Amino acid sequence: TTTGSVHPLRPAISVDKNITGPDVMYASLTDGGFEVPAVPYLKVKPEFRRQIVVDKTGEAPGTIVVHLQERMLYLVQPGGDAIRYGVGIGKDGFRWSGRANIQYGKEWPVWTPPPEMIQRRPELAKYKDGMPPGPQSPLGARALYLFRDGKDTMYRLHGTPEWDSIGKNASSGCVRFMNQDIIDLYSRVNGVAQVYVRPNLSPAGKLTAVSNRTAEPIDAGVPRDAEILK
Repeated sequence: TTTGSVHPLRPAISVDKNITGPDVMYASLTDGGFEVPAVPYLKVKPEFRRQIVVDKTGEAPGTIVVHLQERMLYLVQPGGDAIRYGVGIGKDGFRWSGRANIQYGKEWPVWTPPPEMIQRRPELAKYKDGMPPGPQSPLGARALYLFRDGKDTMYRLHGTPEWDSIGKNASSGCVRFMNQDIIDLYSRVNGVAQVYVRPNLSPAGKLTAVSNRTAEPIDAGVPRDAEILK
């Protein structure tokens, strides 16, 4: 016989047809008329590859949570799971944290560097009217545009050809993904998704990143042909 209370087992982690072996998830693909190169996934730490994990965010299903300290992004799923993606985040001095919502999205966006970026990097002046979309664009295969209180935060979730920047502090304040991963996330965003970018915590549990209204811009604004997410 047994004594004591019996706790029900947690259901097994869910299965998703788009989350398989890394050789499949990060293979080359054709998308929107562009050839996306394969990611040399063996050079990417396993924890930064797309996978289903037990949700630890405490947020509602459909919420996107960016964990700056872990350099990971969680898309909360029903049933206690989350899809986790490895990401690259802003360098010191270029970080943003807080709550916002995804209001626009664009497949293969044109990248137009903002004036302040061109001032820091004059070699980008040739793109002042826009860099054509493609696998080498700094915005990659997809961009999701975050707004708060109806205003553009200038904060983006976007692809990058620099797969080796994933898991590092490497961006101008935005969250960057391997192109295969941003294509996957973009396909899952329904409506005006809520986003929570968690600030960094010191070992003593104190905030080390302050919630700002805007990030350091990576582009000159939402493109006119971006899709309004409803």
